[in-house]
Amino acid sequence: ACVRSLARLEVMFRSRLIASRSRLASLFSTNSARVRIGCASGFWGDTSVSTHQLVYHGDVDFIVSDYLSEITMSLLTAARNKQPNMGYCSDFVHQAIGPVASEIKKRGIRVVSNAGGINPHDCAKALNDAVLKTGVTFNIAVVTGDDLMAQKSTVDSLGIVDMEDGQPLPDKLQSMNAYLGAGPIARALDLGAEVVVTGRCVDSALALGPLMHSFGWKHNDYDLLAAGSLAGHLLECGAQSTGGIFTDWDTVPQWENIGFPVVECDSTGHFVLMKPKGTGGLVNKGTVAEQLVYELGDPAAYHLPDVCCDFTGVQLAELSGGNAVSVSGARGFPPSDSYKVSATYLDCYKAVSVFTLSGPRAAEKGHKTAQSILSRVRSIFKFAGFEDFTRVHIQAIGAEESYGPHAKQSLQLGQREVAMWLAVEHPRREALDIFRREIAPAGTGMAPGIWGGLGGRPKSSPVLKLFSFLYPKSKVQAMVGFANGNNEVVAPTPALAMDNDKAVTPRPRGIDDGIDVKPGSHSFKLSDLAYLRSGDKGNTANIGVIARHPSFVPYLRKHLTAEMVENYFEHLLDLPHCYRGAARVARYELTGINAFNFVLRRALGGGGIASLRPDPQGKGYGQMIADLQLHNLPDIVVLAGDL
Repeated sequence: ACVRSLARLEVMFRSRLIASRSRLASLFSTNSARVRIGCASGFWGDTSVSTHQLVYHGDVDFIVSDYLSEITMSLLTAARNKQPNMGYCSDFVHQAIGPVASEIKKRGIRVVSNAGGINPHDCAKALNDAVLKTGVTFNIAVVTGDDLMAQKSTVDSLGIVDMEDGQPLPDKLQSMNAYLGAGPIARALDLGAEVVVTGRCVDSALALGPLMHSFGWKHNDYDLLAAGSLAGHLLECGAQSTGGIFTDWDTVPQWENIGFPVVECDSTGHFVLMKPKGTGGLVNKGTVAEQLVYELGDPAAYHLPDVCCDFTGVQLAELSGGNAVSVSGARGFPPSDSYKVSATYLDCYKAVSVFTLSGPRAAEKGHKTAQSILSRVRSIFKFAGFEDFTRVHIQAIGAEESYGPHAKQSLQLGQREVAMWLAVEHPRREALDIFRREIAPAGTGMAPGIWGGLGGRPKSSPVLKLFSFLYPKSKVQAMVGFANGNNEVVAPTPALAMDNDKAVTPRPRGIDDGIDVKPGSHSFKLSDLAYLRSGDKGNTANIGVIARHPSFVPYLRKHLTAEMVENYFEHLLDLPHCYRGAARVARYELTGINAFNFVLRRALGGGGIASLRPDPQGKGYGQMIADLQLHNLPDIVVLAGDL
């Protein structure tokens, strides 16, 4: 009923937005020079049809493809350790660009991608070999300089510590990559590159670089750089901004043909986000706002190599015709003098077994089975002289155990079918070989109803843990290189270089709108009042909460506190209530889109490959909190309709 009321309210509210939309659309059209950028990949493993869609139906000038995450960098490091000529995302070469290379060349579309991973030179070589087979050639530029392994001794001498927990630099480093900015990408395009392959850079730089190149934006055009970075941020996860994983998923048509995002930007930094005509998916303020808050920290201080962004005042407006949203209001400040660096180090090994059970008390049977397997393995360890597991995680998937005390089903009676997740960690790989062999015997010697081991006998894999720190830009040399031997060093964006006439004043980080929030007798699920999106950065999760109507904001501000969110996720947080002077959960506000952002520290069991949990990236956290009840409110849905 609440959702239906909100739908009626949305119709009423549309008429009030027509004037502001028209003004924004007029402003957008004052400059005839526009650049269209489409994003074909949001992660390594994204669909292979997106590049074809954008080439033939997107009418784009640039295609960008984002493949990298902390998990991906760990996987690519492991791949290069096995094969020195690997360590890049081969999907980019063989599934994305290769099949449509001739059409890309014909249409003059330029391509920018971080598919190079930790081996961009071999990625560029593989791409060149692949497109030659189709009868075309590209002028391919490679951006390097992010790999800092050769500087390990220098890093050691600086007394570097982890940004999150202050731990010293580990000894067994496997990789160490700086997040470069957009400057090298822009310079590569200035020098005539048709394809730019990078290693590690910030995701948004893939779009900011083409915009800097196209419009001649300078290093101290901070508001423009912030606008371009916001465009890149909305693009970088592919279909997540065009209806993918949207809270109101049942309103999104044709997932099988979902449109990938395209931004059309002018030289003033104003842009519209849309999708190719004739595709599925959905673009509205909700889908765009959800992506805006995705993987966000402090929205008033979103630090990037080229600019420090303030997204708190960003405005979204749906344009007539549908499936197009105008975006404006990002502001920028000088960047810092440091790059963020993500290093990985070998800590130990892990193995994960998933097996299914059915029948009465399935979860209870599953837990007893998992504990019995561990007891048997530990007895073998003792005999063989191995130490115990360093970490263990057992979870009955289907029993709502990730919800902790908020689960709606009892452990003993609520499920007749579960999948058991049994993850273990050990310093020695040989010990995990014993664990791997002792899973299958449970099918004949333990609980009834075990009928499947998903994926067969579990495999052991190295745990490459993340170590993040800040490193002086002055010690990093970004390089643009071409096959003809032309190479050029690109200086980083300088810190504290703001001209007086470009100075801006930071917005306040919170707001007291003076509205008297009166109590009432009604209760609402959080998803009745807000859109929700969660994500991760290392071992930190974030949950964005976007009010469905502006009048809901004061009530969310009063009732949905950081303390309430912390209490809700208490069972998933590893830290004490205060760690190194910082609270476990922090709340920030984005007044322009009527949103709040909650940042949950140490919430993912180590995060990424280091985590033993089924959800190491917090993808489900937004949906987990959707059922959170807010009590003692007036009937704000009905009241909103009277405004």
